[in-house]
Amino acid sequence: MTRQLGRTAALLLIATLSLTDPAAAHHVMGGRLPATFVEGLLSGLGHPVIGLDHLAFLVAAGIAIGVGGSSLMMPALFVVASAIGVALHVQAVTIPATELMVAASVIAAGAMIARGVALGAFAWAALLVLAGLFHGYAYGESIFGAEASPLAAYLIGLVVIQAALAIGIAAAVRRISTGTMATAPRLAGAVVAGIGIAVLAQQVLLG
Repeated sequence: MTRQLGRTAALLLIATLSLTDPAAAHHVMGGRLPATFVEGLLSGLGHPVIGLDHLAFLVAAGIAIGVGGSSLMMPALFVVASAIGVALHVQAVTIPATELMVAASVIAAGAMIARGVALGAFAWAALLVLAGLFHGYAYGESIFGAEASPLAAYLIGLVVIQAALAIGIAAAVRRISTGTMATAPRLAGAVVAGIGIAVLAQQVLLG
């Protein structure tokens, strides 16, 4: 049964990646800079969802927090750090190899969950903060150069959707029985790591 689930997850992963346009991960408005409050809000809400690597990390964070029994406020560390990352990008501060680090964070989080590595709350907190900065900097690409109103709305949307996803997943994981959770999180972690590897390979190939 586990092997069948693994094969199914792998096929879904390949199909999803084949339909994903790497450039779309940073442009919810079809490549156009958000010009209004509503456009900024929609862009902020959509960016972590259409960006497969960002979504994968949020899923991994939710699973890790749910399985580890950490505080449901833990995702706030990632959310705040990502907002800081956006601010750094908007202020034209250069952070090298951002996309590579985003992919690496996805691989690391997924691999640890897949292997059942028991990290303490402090270690996960450090990973969330570090990853948040890089993910946030990548988020900032789609809002760089925008006016104050759409920029503020973008940050609001970004905070809301990331917190909702990570906390919602963590809460759902806690409600699932222990027997089911013995294999489900590790399978999900493997899929997350696979997404990270695929995104990393994509970045390397595209140069």
